[in-house]
Amino acid sequence: MLKLSSINKLISFFEQYKLLQYKKRAMILHSNDSASSIFFIKSGYIRVFRISEDGEELTLTILKEYDFFPLTYGFNNNEVNNYYLEAITHLELWKAPQEQFMQFLKKDSELFFELTNTLMLKFDGFLTRMEYLVFNNAYTKVVTTLLMCAKGLGEQHGDEIIVKIPLTHKDISTMIGITRETTSLEMKKLERKGFVRRSGKFLIINNYKLLEEEAQHSMGLEEISPPYLL
Repeated sequence: MLKLSSINKLISFFEQYKLLQYKKRAMILHSNDSASSIFFIKSGYIRVFRISEDGEELTLTILKEYDFFPLTYGFNNNEVNNYYLEAITHLELWKAPQEQFMQFLKKDSELFFELTNTLMLKFDGFLTRMEYLVFNNAYTKVVTTLLMCAKGLGEQHGDEIIVKIPLTHKDISTMIGITRETTSLEMKKLERKGFVRRSGKFLIINNYKLLEEEAQHSMGLEEISPPYLL
């Protein structure tokens, strides 16, 4: 999580560029598009995903307010984007030239260090998530993915956490790499056990701590590493 002072610095930089708006489910970038700009989100959510040769989608992460993308090609000067970016909700973002953004960071070593550290934390969280997804069954994959969404996208209300974006069973399945039908079966198990419920289009975690204990029990562990990716 970036410090407020760092967020304000980024806003001040990006505000010199035009604010772009996208409708829900609009495509922001396609794989193999030219990677010459940095996007900084003012409001809304973006899904970052890949598509396999068989046409299967895998959601890698979800970007939210004050995230920017693609961070890696901003640092290593790649010329081609390798991912698809889709607006999950109505979206507002700024788009700045990559070269100007890097010049801006080079003038502020403290901000550059903080952004680099944030990238490393996200990468560590990505590795943890991959471990959960590779070595566990479908039920555990769904549970740990819900924990990730609650932590990264949730809003606390007492013991409950409301995931602030509309997530369908298909959306969840693309985060895990299993079928929508299997995801639906595992979600019904969690609903029957009282861990989650729906309120309109939003998913509610009834008690984060109890769901975390369920994940520990399903993996036979005394504790689990935080499945942070978002």
